[in-house]
Amino acid sequence: MSSPASQIVDAVGGPGNIVGLTHCATRLRFQLRDSSPVDKAEVEAIPGVMGAVPQSGNRYQIVIGGAVAGVYNDIMGLPTMKGLSSGSGHHSDADIKAEHRSKGPRGKFSWLDNLFEYLSDSFRPIMGALLGASLFITFMALMGSLGVIGNWADSRVTLPPSWQFVNLAWQCVFYFLPLLVAYNATKRLNADPWVGFSVMAVVMLPAFTELGKAAHPLTLGGFKVNVVDVFGLPLTIFNYGSQVFPPLIMAAILAPLYKWLKKIISPNVQMIFVPFLTMLIMIPLTAFLIGPLGVYAGAGLANGLKAVNDSSSFIFAVLIPLLYPFMVPLGLHWPLNAVMLLNIQTLGYDYIQGPMGAWNFACFGATAGVLFLSIRDKDVTMRQTATGALAAGLLGGISEPSLYGIHLRYKKIYPSMLAGCLVGGVIIGAGGGLHTPAFVFTSLLTIPAFDKIGLYSVAIAASFFTAMALVIVRDYRDNDDKAAAKARRGQASVVEEEPDAVAPAIATAAAATAATEPTTETATIEGAEAPTAAEIASEAVTITAPLMGHAVPISDIPDPVFSTGVVGDGIAIDPVSTTVVCPADATVVTAPDSGHAFGLKLDSGVELLIHIGIDTVELGGKGFDVKVKAGDHVSAGQPLVVFDPAVIDEAGYSKITPVLVTNGFDYSNVTGIPADDVTTSTPVITVVK
Repeated sequence: MSSPASQIVDAVGGPGNIVGLTHCATRLRFQLRDSSPVDKAEVEAIPGVMGAVPQSGNRYQIVIGGAVAGVYNDIMGLPTMKGLSSGSGHHSDADIKAEHRSKGPRGKFSWLDNLFEYLSDSFRPIMGALLGASLFITFMALMGSLGVIGNWADSRVTLPPSWQFVNLAWQCVFYFLPLLVAYNATKRLNADPWVGFSVMAVVMLPAFTELGKAAHPLTLGGFKVNVVDVFGLPLTIFNYGSQVFPPLIMAAILAPLYKWLKKIISPNVQMIFVPFLTMLIMIPLTAFLIGPLGVYAGAGLANGLKAVNDSSSFIFAVLIPLLYPFMVPLGLHWPLNAVMLLNIQTLGYDYIQGPMGAWNFACFGATAGVLFLSIRDKDVTMRQTATGALAAGLLGGISEPSLYGIHLRYKKIYPSMLAGCLVGGVIIGAGGGLHTPAFVFTSLLTIPAFDKIGLYSVAIAASFFTAMALVIVRDYRDNDDKAAAKARRGQASVVEEEPDAVAPAIATAAAATAATEPTTETATIEGAEAPTAAEIASEAVTITAPLMGHAVPISDIPDPVFSTGVVGDGIAIDPVSTTVVCPADATVVTAPDSGHAFGLKLDSGVELLIHIGIDTVELGGKGFDVKVKAGDHVSAGQPLVVFDPAVIDEAGYSKITPVLVTNGFDYSNVTGIPADDVTTSTPVITVVK
């Protein structure tokens, strides 16, 4: 049997379909030539794979968990991957994203997407070092709790030299964090990362801090700072250890300067003068302006959150775990990580990580509930996924394998998980909040790092078991999945009780089924509940075309977001008419003024997206006459919008219209029906419950 690495490569279309491959802390990140043929179910059935996340732009992420680096190395070591690993066609993660962005607009809030990608890529490569350091911190906290050493987190307490040395094992990571962030952030923006590193290193030098001895104190905006005159200019002296906002701002300014200098300087002398001139400009700019600005910006954000916590630690403790399940998938948690680090440097402790632990353990508890059900129902694939995700969570404090591998795939999990977040947050809030003197990953191993170990332990246990119990009771699957699971249990039960008698019977039944297909009934082993073909047909929903034209498979849509099925399965219409009608009685969920797309919830329960043309949102409503508004209940055949195809053609956009079922996970099958010519009474999609 081939290795998991070989299976993954084959599942994504083979080496010839791979443009680039990178990995983050938990996921393999593929850039494919064509992601539409990739079978998500086939990928997720591979041993060691926790989940698959198709993305726009032919990008494809495969969730592995903590073993991702090893799997990446195994893939890159395959003989068939030699061309990619040697540099032929290989791109960095940043290059791949830049290439995708260059293909066209990313939407109204593309700048926000870029910002969170920038923050994520600036921190992600150093998460391993931070995780390792957090375990050293936990060890020191445990020794302090047991009375072996004094207060290790208090700089006024002098530890014995041996323990001072152990303390250095984690302090090195956090003190030099600005340099690590500067390197990653500069690299992320495609400038020389060592130049960014060097610029930030100037203000990290002990000699820079020593300048403060000749400084005079000054109060600026409520901050007491030390200022020294340098060539007649006021230089503010800070201790930049553990600061992350200054290097992030510095890299964002350095990168465009670096690229501009490369454009105007001859290639023959770029190696010398581009770094020199960049440093000549950026070192004083960082020391005099960017550094202090970053310190103040971070302090302002930290003080704002602290004000909320000081006003009501109870509300803060409840709010943080309830927000995290929505922040993490969007990348919004990265700025909070920066604030945590700043809190530790300025306050000597952080108050965010305690409530965050309630979210993490609610997340892990939900995964434990899924694991329990998968073991009970003999679901081998989900059992493997949940086991790996739970281990990564409880031992490493990493939520991504659970989140991407399971929770985002089954929407019923989120209410159960949020209930666990709420319970843990309430307990922490009622106990007056939690502090930790260091940045740690909230796992079982880091419990001793918090000031109220008992309170924290009770809170995370309550979060974990509440979410776990609710997932077990409420389940995470729809009725069809539960029926299939029940059938597996029944079949397994019969096999265990009478294995010698059942095996031939199964083989005979399978042969008979193959010989008599098609059939109108499905025979099942006693105890199983499988629907008959007649029952399936009775639950099928047929959707007619919303406009006249040619019905083509979604793979023909000239947009990877639609063609790969990321949004949903269905059909595409190449229109010959100009009026889009509602295909069935429905409620209008979304009807933007631009008229380019409509979200419908059919009375049958099917959720439908009708997107007139590709990138037509850029027209801003020009050429579209919208006939309905959100909240309207419309009848089958009622016009939704009338559009002018000449306007779309003139702008250079495609008129092909995706018609997609967006809640396809609620159904066992969604099938598009291509046809040369369709009218508004022609069935084009069949949805089976």
